[in-house]
Amino acid sequence: MFFEDLRSERQLMRIVCDRLSLRWYLGYDLHEPLPDHSSLTRIRERYGLSVFRRFFEKIVDECLKAGLVWGKELFFDATKVEANASLDSAGSRALAEHRLGEHLAGVFLEEEPRSLDGIPSGLAVVGPEGQERQTLTQTNAGRHRWIAGNGRQERVVRWGYRRMADLRMSITDPDALVTPVEVNESLTMLEMLFKSRFRWRLRLRSVTGDAAYGTRENLASVEKSGIRAYLALPDQGKRTSLFTKDTFAFDAQRDVYTCPRGETLHRLGRDRRGGYVKYGAKPSSCNECPLKSKCTNSTSGRWVSRSVGEECLERVRAYRHTEAYRKSLRKLAVWVEPLFAEAKEWHRFRRFRLRRLEKVNTEALMIASGQNVKRLLTFGAKGPRRPAQVADLRRPAAGRSEFCEVIRVHRRRCP
Repeated sequence: MFFEDLRSERQLMRIVCDRLSLRWYLGYDLHEPLPDHSSLTRIRERYGLSVFRRFFEKIVDECLKAGLVWGKELFFDATKVEANASLDSAGSRALAEHRLGEHLAGVFLEEEPRSLDGIPSGLAVVGPEGQERQTLTQTNAGRHRWIAGNGRQERVVRWGYRRMADLRMSITDPDALVTPVEVNESLTMLEMLFKSRFRWRLRLRSVTGDAAYGTRENLASVEKSGIRAYLALPDQGKRTSLFTKDTFAFDAQRDVYTCPRGETLHRLGRDRRGGYVKYGAKPSSCNECPLKSKCTNSTSGRWVSRSVGEECLERVRAYRHTEAYRKSLRKLAVWVEPLFAEAKEWHRFRRFRLRRLEKVNTEALMIASGQNVKRLLTFGAKGPRRPAQVADLRRPAAGRSEFCEVIRVHRRRCP
């Protein structure tokens, strides 16, 4: 269904009924009735997302064995897919959750709240290492895990900003507004990176992505892991007509910045969160500077901030002038981005057919698996490369000789 862009289970079962190759592969006789289309929905719900995720990983394993994966470069990109719900079905989240809570209150008993890992929230994990391990456990417990939560975002108010998902909810698909464009793809990058790295034991040399992934946290984590971060940094010059921080020269020995006019910006202190150090110039020198109109609009003088991991950012900025960086971005545009266009044009990925996050993840995994199977079959069109594969192909299928004979008779009778 996902491989050949079929729109529903009903259409799938009609095609399977008439296709002899699929009947033979599944072990059904010519006159044997196939299951009802509704059985596929029940089977999918019974399997759960974990089975489809393992299936996707198994296909990737086959691509690794076939030599399709180099394992030295990792590329990140994202695309927007419409949910199977209209904006007309969206309403107040508070009212919808209140009605839903009243309905479920008498159906399910209250259970002890659990974390995403299934550990009761009231339990503490303390190992023999003592306080160090307990601190690490608390840090990991407070970190949002996107894969374990099936992509569900945190409903946390940051800097006074409330998202649309916190205010509105679709009655048709309550998860349709849960992970919209409000969730930046950069938030899930590190978790996917390290999961892929350890799952398939990749010895990565570089990680490539566009400017959406070029956050300070991602750059610092990738560089500290010994991987080159070929991530495009946002161009600050296009956001403002004033001088950017790149215009100022930093002296590490003196711990000061120097402006284009030669004025020194001394260290003023850290911010409240401790992630940045602030450097500023004297207001009197800035007010008398002839370049003030191009530097700042403030009467308190110009100041710049320097993050704790600024060395990583400077190293990443230096990658821009290398051929390896430019080549990786070309690979991203030629190899990765067309895959989304292929999924939307040939695999019905413009709009999800299923609803709710778990089922939507299942649909996305199956579409991606179908694309990987196409590459695997195309790459292996020249034939198997190992003697064991040749033996498997020559081995007759047990219990199917009678069915194969029926197929031959049927073909002889066809004009």
